[in-house]
Amino acid sequence: MTGISRLAILAISTVLPFSALAQTAPDQTAQPTVMAEPFCTGGTIIIVDGIRECRIEDSLETLIADFEQMEIAGNPISAGQEGDREALRKLPDVSPAGMAEYQRITTEFIKRHAALSARPMSGEKRLNYELLGFVLKQRQRLFPFDQARIPFTNDSGFFNQMSYISRQTTFATIDDYEAYAARLTEMPRYFGQHKANMRRGMATNMTASAEIMPGIIDMVKTLGEGDARAHSFFKPYTVYPDTISAEEQSRLASLGEAAITNAVMPAYRDLEKFLSEEYLPKARPVVGIGTTDEGREYYRALVRYFTTLDMTPDEVHQIGLREVARIRSEMDAIIKQVDFKGSFADFLNFLRTDPQFYATSEAELLKEAAWMAKQLDGKMPEFFETLPRLPYGVMPVPKEIAPNYTTGRYWGGNPEQHRAGNYVVNTYDLKQRPLYNLPALTAHEGVPGHHHQIALGQELKNVSPFRQSLYPNAFGEGWGLYSEKLAAEMGLYKTPYEKFGQLTYEMWRACRLVVDTGMHWKGWTREQAEACFFENSALAPHNIKTEVERYISWPGQALAYKIGELKILELRKRAETQLGDNFNIRRFHDAILLDGGMPLDLLETKIDRWIFEEKSRN
Repeated sequence: MTGISRLAILAISTVLPFSALAQTAPDQTAQPTVMAEPFCTGGTIIIVDGIRECRIEDSLETLIADFEQMEIAGNPISAGQEGDREALRKLPDVSPAGMAEYQRITTEFIKRHAALSARPMSGEKRLNYELLGFVLKQRQRLFPFDQARIPFTNDSGFFNQMSYISRQTTFATIDDYEAYAARLTEMPRYFGQHKANMRRGMATNMTASAEIMPGIIDMVKTLGEGDARAHSFFKPYTVYPDTISAEEQSRLASLGEAAITNAVMPAYRDLEKFLSEEYLPKARPVVGIGTTDEGREYYRALVRYFTTLDMTPDEVHQIGLREVARIRSEMDAIIKQVDFKGSFADFLNFLRTDPQFYATSEAELLKEAAWMAKQLDGKMPEFFETLPRLPYGVMPVPKEIAPNYTTGRYWGGNPEQHRAGNYVVNTYDLKQRPLYNLPALTAHEGVPGHHHQIALGQELKNVSPFRQSLYPNAFGEGWGLYSEKLAAEMGLYKTPYEKFGQLTYEMWRACRLVVDTGMHWKGWTREQAEACFFENSALAPHNIKTEVERYISWPGQALAYKIGELKILELRKRAETQLGDNFNIRRFHDAILLDGGMPLDLLETKIDRWIFEEKSRN
């Protein structure tokens, strides 16, 4: 999984710079009021009877340019990373007014997109049109459900967003440090807006489950305690380039200390009080969202959103049951291969408790992960024609978020800012981090998984910038899971136990289909959900606990992995069958990845076209 989460989605839903212009005409007149406005390049906004429209001799190129301008202008986190100095001082505006304006502008883009449907397009232009339409309609699909009412998952959200931002921010000049301090002082306002949104959720019966709240409250409490200079957000003020004098370093450190003392820590203490005393008593008493009519409609929309296919929760559930049965039979074969004497449950207990399968230090775990990553690096040219230039590193999950964080993730780099990607490994509680799972995790998060896939997208040439970061979940996470299976062909799994670990990870994703739909659609309890993992996989108990809390808190996202992987495997089998000896695995993988992320229906159309072209080529 990447570091992308609901907080990243919500961060886009911000007030835009021209929101002050978003007013209707002062009187209801039949004469149009004409005004210039950003995001309507080459045209004007017409207001007639209080309704605003972008009147323009439109083109796809103009529409995409306006969309990309909106994306940057509406998200100070992205804008800051792209070089906007003022944006580096800000956090998003998630007020209802800002979000309403964002929805209005998105709706206007959808109208403009639809108006271009009859224009002749082919090749790259047609793909741009379809992908932009996909992005806009995906967002529109979730507008009715006011997602800002629950602005976090079990391990990620506005409350720890700065842990990620501070590590992804470049600190090279005095202004960088000053801007960061200014951004820290925004946290009371930012937290206050989120609290208001959460109170709206409390009033409308749309809250997070009480099951996930203890871990969040603990995290928030930790971030509000201690000495300011020992706070994790102070870390940028401990390292400076040589171009900044000692006197300036001292001043900047005092500036950071003041921001944390006077803004950050009070904001966290206030948030902890709100969560403990006000929110927790009204949190959802059950794990699933499907106990209300709104919740069921929301979950149906989320299934379509995360799978990028027109699927129902019941269809997904049945696919999950079939996959669990298939993978279980492959696991049984490995237990027989190693001549283990005992039941399936006995074998799982052996894997979970035998010291041979666990690192004895954080350094050992990280070294094992790095060694596996380098083995995969050495195999990449045999399976891919195109490799990205951007490298990646291996690092531990930051300690302040590790207890509730997943086993590992990929944190993307930035070629323009000369920042590598990172495969992030959780070293908290080593007895819960079995080494037999590490090869599959490494393949998923590093190469050939997320780093390879995302870095290739970032380095796409002569395409619209929105496509360089486009990440439909079923495509992105489906590729990550496919990469775990591909790693077997690359020779990564050296022992039957490591192969069993790969099957455990595949079972993990199959159980996700069952438990996510089970909890949010069929009314399952947490215990029923956890049973699928305990009974069918060698995942560690702590991992099972945190993973199930993730599915409780992020309905639908867990469906993307297996659905995407199954589609990629289906397309590979189709290509192998139709091309026979002319099938080339390197060209096939490039065909999957080299246009960036896309919904699964467009991917299928693309690969069918590629198969036809390969036949013609041979």
